[in-house]
Amino acid sequence: MTEQTCIELQAVSHSFECGAEKIHLFDDVSLKLHRDCVTSIVGSSGAGKSSLLSLAAGLESPTSGDVIFTKEGVSVTPEEYRKHIGFIFQQFHLLPEMDALSNLALPLRLKGVSQADEKAADWLANIGLQDRAHHKPSQLSGGEQQRIAIARAFISEPDYIFADEPTGNLDVRTGAMISDLMLDCAQETGCGLIIVTHSRVLAEKATHCFELVNRGLEVLS
Repeated sequence: MTEQTCIELQAVSHSFECGAEKIHLFDDVSLKLHRDCVTSIVGSSGAGKSSLLSLAAGLESPTSGDVIFTKEGVSVTPEEYRKHIGFIFQQFHLLPEMDALSNLALPLRLKGVSQADEKAADWLANIGLQDRAHHKPSQLSGGEQQRIAIARAFISEPDYIFADEPTGNLDVRTGAMISDLMLDCAQETGCGLIIVTHSRVLAEKATHCFELVNRGLEVLS
């Protein structure tokens, strides 16, 4: 029976050329990403974590192997699937000229969603920043900016969200708060959350935890 919505990596390998040298990141990696689950991937710098994330998000094609995207039981193209995913990055990527409310409402406005500002205001309240609605990013702390970036990723109700080192720029205490916020949002919305991180503490909070090591993927939990 075909799963209704999932992303499946089948024996994917990935490499790139650096001058005359060919760099192999990983070989024959197979992984199934389920909606309603949190998946974390850890590994040393240069192991290929971000590249694996890009493959799973349909932003890159593997050197070999297949990435299969299934939406409501139907196989779809990476281009189609990208309409149903969101991203959280180490850098917050908020537009500096817009206030918090407008940054949060922007994805909805671009999709022509009615009452975008009202929905953005609800999300600001959910993350405890309703009193910062009209502050621009330069007037917000790093933790506050990342909370808005997280809400922005979830506000469009995607099937999956891909988080690349979401706590990398934050101190330990703020990082722990941000981690809990992401996990709470994923649970409340039923969104699949895939996290690439150096933080073992964050990684171990996931439903499934993997490590990229020796050019392969090992199950940690």
